[in-house]
Amino acid sequence: MGLDNPIHLAFLLILLLLVFGAKRLPEMGRSLGSGMRGFKDAISGESSQPAEIAQQAGELAVDGRK
Repeated sequence: MGLDNPIHLAFLLILLLLVFGAKRLPEMGRSLGSGMRGFKDAISGESSQPAEIAQQAGELAVDGRK
């Protein structure tokens, strides 16, 4: 009775779509991925993509979002 059954995974995906909506799920995935990448970089003590992070920071400053 775990998540090994494809029906359980489909039900979970449908539930997530109903709760968060189709527009918000990709944003949450990107946020989770960047958080995990930041955690990995902090643990290893190195940054694998400093140029990309600087570019994202510049885009945020231009957009006026935080």
